[in-house]
Amino acid sequence: MKRFVLLIVAGLLAAMETVAAAPAKHVVLIGVDGLGAYGLRKIEKARIPNLCNIMEGGAWTLKDRSVLASSSAINWASMFTGLPTELHGYTKWNSAKPEIKPNLVNERGVSPTIFSEIRRQRPNARTEVIAEWNGIGALIDKPAVDRYFLIPGKYEDHPQMIIDEAVRAIKERKPALLAVCIDQIDHIGHRIGHDTPAYYDGIAALDGYVGRILKAVQDAGIVKDTVIILTADHGGTKKGHGGISPAEMEIPFLIYGAPLKTKGEIPVQMMQYDCAAVIADALGIAPNANWRGRTVPGLFRH
Repeated sequence: MKRFVLLIVAGLLAAMETVAAAPAKHVVLIGVDGLGAYGLRKIEKARIPNLCNIMEGGAWTLKDRSVLASSSAINWASMFTGLPTELHGYTKWNSAKPEIKPNLVNERGVSPTIFSEIRRQRPNARTEVIAEWNGIGALIDKPAVDRYFLIPGKYEDHPQMIIDEAVRAIKERKPALLAVCIDQIDHIGHRIGHDTPAYYDGIAALDGYVGRILKAVQDAGIVKDTVIILTADHGGTKKGHGGISPAEMEIPFLIYGAPLKTKGEIPVQMMQYDCAAVIADALGIAPNANWRGRTVPGLFRH
């Protein structure tokens, strides 16, 4: 009898530890192609109230460094795989597969992503990706994602469609991880130029999209269990890709939500491949042992 009671107590303690190890049940990752940290430094605060509220109530840095300046596929891959370029193997901006054989591969022959780690460790946890650039599908280990939705039609129509899909996903399916990949800022930067009135208009519009996502989380009744992460793949100068200035290499990394323990400016410099580790930490998922990315100590309420 005593042994039976001890086993029950041990089981309860183990269950409590499992709950404590997962401060969040849901993470919404908002990835914004082409959003340089300098853009948030320069735009008027009155034009980005939602982003300002996230920074004031969350943890953030505007010194997160992209792995390679202005290289979309490379940096998105790092965001999802927790690995720098030389390890995940993507070297070109529009890579459909690694140009260099990855040092580490999973059972499907690609570098393990945050999606495949969730699938491996929590098979019943739902993940979704909404994107407007088909290159994202090559970088996420698509078979490990429950729903990959590529927005159809012209780019000009995409932003509202992306947010409509994101709102539906949050309210109707409440995935453990939802990645919302937005390209609008990048299109403006290439077509008109970064550090232009049109670029800052795009950031103001982005603020409205973020507001809709925040409201969807509230309407879904999952505010206490949700972490919002907003980051980017690169910034930009003029209309081009490939520079090495901080304007291109430094990107925002904003973390917001009730499960946060540490708030304010993150005191350590982060790299883009830290993103996967931070998501894993929020969800109580063990990071892949071979990832190079790291989380911020004491960030969440474990």
